[in-house]
Amino acid sequence: MKEKLVLAYSGGLDTSFCVKYLTEEKGFEVYTAIANTGGFSEEELRKVEEKAYRLGAREHVTLDITREYYDKCIRYMVYGNVLRNHTYPVSVSSERVFQAIAIIEYARKMGARYVAHGSTGAGNDQVRFDLTFQVLAPGIQIITPIRDLGLSRDQEIAYLREHGVEEDFTRMQYSINQGLWGTSIGGKETLTSSQALPEEAYPRQLTAQGSCDLELTYEKGELKAIDGRTYESGPALIRALEEMAAPWAIGRDMHVGDTIIGIKGRVGFEAAAPLMTIKAHHLLEKHTLTKWQLYWKEQIANWYGMFLHEAMYLDPVMRNMETFLESTQETVNGKVFLRLLPYRFELRGIESPNDLMNSAFGHYGEESKAWSGEDVKGFTAILGNAQKIYYTVNKWKK
Repeated sequence: MKEKLVLAYSGGLDTSFCVKYLTEEKGFEVYTAIANTGGFSEEELRKVEEKAYRLGAREHVTLDITREYYDKCIRYMVYGNVLRNHTYPVSVSSERVFQAIAIIEYARKMGARYVAHGSTGAGNDQVRFDLTFQVLAPGIQIITPIRDLGLSRDQEIAYLREHGVEEDFTRMQYSINQGLWGTSIGGKETLTSSQALPEEAYPRQLTAQGSCDLELTYEKGELKAIDGRTYESGPALIRALEEMAAPWAIGRDMHVGDTIIGIKGRVGFEAAAPLMTIKAHHLLEKHTLTKWQLYWKEQIANWYGMFLHEAMYLDPVMRNMETFLESTQETVNGKVFLRLLPYRFELRGIESPNDLMNSAFGHYGEESKAWSGEDVKGFTAILGNAQKIYYTVNKWKK
């Protein structure tokens, strides 16, 4: 009897190679599973399934984890305004852990003794999949053909052609990972420090002219409506916002950061909805949270984003940080006004019942209503005591 193996499958070049190699060279009975975090349409999922069977999969399944990914991860990234290195909305990084959890749960359900993924030996995903599989199912053996054989993309393409697989391999020169929380794009340009991705590498192309105004409504820190219209779920809201921003080609950037394995990495991305959602949310928080809430949120959120990136989602401390982040959102309510323009967006302002720019206390730099000039003189004298003492004692420090 052939050994049963579950492969984390996306339909891309790496996992297509894995299906063919594991069935024909290694003799496994391969069960392919795609964990959808919101980046595939029904038509795309149908094509992925058809391709899996053409390549030799014994059985294929689609695991839709979009809602779970939103509820258990995206909400908290918005609460924390998480942008890795102040740039990247942790798109693929956060998805991979949830995909790995879904895949290993399916493998356990199927009674498989082996699980495989198509990661190379040079990136972050190998750690995310390996670590999640090891923690949740230490008895299941992990197989990684691309990593173990040290294959290049050209070698994978050559193998598939030799085994009768005909695809549009030109499109596969760019590695595109699309999900609910953004799309990453890797290619020969991202292997350099100087070259930008060509226009055609991005899935969304500029078709709009002029400008367009949008209104985002938040309740307790969560996006609830666009231009006053509510949607049936958080994922539906994110998709709708992405479609509205698509004609403006908003959300493009290049992320440069430290990988889990210690080298620098560079990747292009397109994430209009995540960036608009986070930036609008952050502006609303500036109006509705206190100085120290904002300060400590930033510290916690930085750690939360780093742990997500580095495959530590299952560590219990993540639940502690989520509790803190959610507890800060009670007063983050109101509307944020944005303007969409070609390749960018502007934050115009907010309206909130919890706005701390309360005119009863005055207007910054113009008028004070809750204190007098004498109050400020006394306050300043006390505030400076510690510094005055230091410089009096340590005259040489002046």
